[in-house]
Amino acid sequence: MVIGLSLTATWLKGRSRAGDITANPVSFDVGLSQMAERAGLDFVFKPDTLSVPPAAQARGMAQLDPTIALTAVALQTERIGLVTTVSTSFNPPFVTARQLQSLHWVSNGRAGWNIVTSIEGAENFGQQGMPDPATRYRKAVEFTETVRRLWRSHPAPGSADGAELQPVGHAGEFFQVRGPLNIPEHPAGEIPLFQAGASDEGRGFAASVADAIFAATPDMAAARELRADLRRRAVDASRAPDAVRVLPGLYFFIARTREEAWALHRRAHEHLSRETRLDKVRAILGADLSAMRDDETVVPAMLPDGDQPVRSRTHADLLRRYIAQNQPSLRVLLARPEVVGSAHWVSVGTVDDVLADIIRWFDAEAIDGFIALPGGSTESMRLFFDELMPKLATRKLFRAAYDSTTLRGHLGIV
Repeated sequence: MVIGLSLTATWLKGRSRAGDITANPVSFDVGLSQMAERAGLDFVFKPDTLSVPPAAQARGMAQLDPTIALTAVALQTERIGLVTTVSTSFNPPFVTARQLQSLHWVSNGRAGWNIVTSIEGAENFGQQGMPDPATRYRKAVEFTETVRRLWRSHPAPGSADGAELQPVGHAGEFFQVRGPLNIPEHPAGEIPLFQAGASDEGRGFAASVADAIFAATPDMAAARELRADLRRRAVDASRAPDAVRVLPGLYFFIARTREEAWALHRRAHEHLSRETRLDKVRAILGADLSAMRDDETVVPAMLPDGDQPVRSRTHADLLRRYIAQNQPSLRVLLARPEVVGSAHWVSVGTVDDVLADIIRWFDAEAIDGFIALPGGSTESMRLFFDELMPKLATRKLFRAAYDSTTLRGHLGIV
């Protein structure tokens, strides 16, 4: 498997953030990355947002620029990959290419790029609103190809291509870039590309360029469908069927007993009132279900047209699929991962319970690995690092020690 860790305090969901996290976010990122490296994980992942929701303002969120934060992490780690997030909607390709290649050099070949098109933040960049998904992904395609051409425009020292700089001369729908880049490509090779988003546009984009996708898969059926679809699309894009690794977020709650683990899970969501959950459904689907009783059944006919604009097409499609296949009660719907979280796969129980869940998904060819999202407590995270990861290695589902010094090597990219 390929296993990464999100550099977010997911175990504090619903509670006040610990003072040391907001007071010194750099130390938090470095310390968590060092824990992940001791456990042998392939990479850490730094998500990003370019706006501040009111709830985050109340908690005093410290959202460092992910690339700068990971540069600090690079200087205090040796092996673990460093995947930063850069939006294609608001940044110039030349600056992005230079920043990512700089991180690649600082980390000695351990950089990765999580490509996002963003779903909000336009008002912070002189825009009145976000373009539609088709436009955002069309821009992402041009942006990504331009960045890759910039990387190739300045060959690595001693490479077969020599050291001659090549102009890019790009003139497209969204960007004009002359090039070449003013920093050479690192000898480790091209920076691996990750993509977050499983809408139809997102799948097509991932299948054409990504080495891995950070997928929202709240259940195994969704994961299997996504993985099979991406493999078909990769072949259509003249790539190997397994070119895109499917890595869902795994939001786990681990404790010594199942009862304690479920108590952690309840505590993580008890701050979400019924009204808050109904508002989330309204935001995802555009459906007002507030007049329903909790025991009433939700059916597809209650939902508005699926083609209407929504905040996240991925989450809307997942929740619509679940309703169509299960026709749940409102009570069950309001407890779904798409509603109370970010549509992540949730696993609750002892170390062996969560281990069995991971093996079941892997054996069912639903995943190629996952992004660890520790939930409930720091002890839950410790049990993952100290006990669950070694058990995966014992079962030959993960390596026992690093056998590479680069992220490309960790991912098995030739």
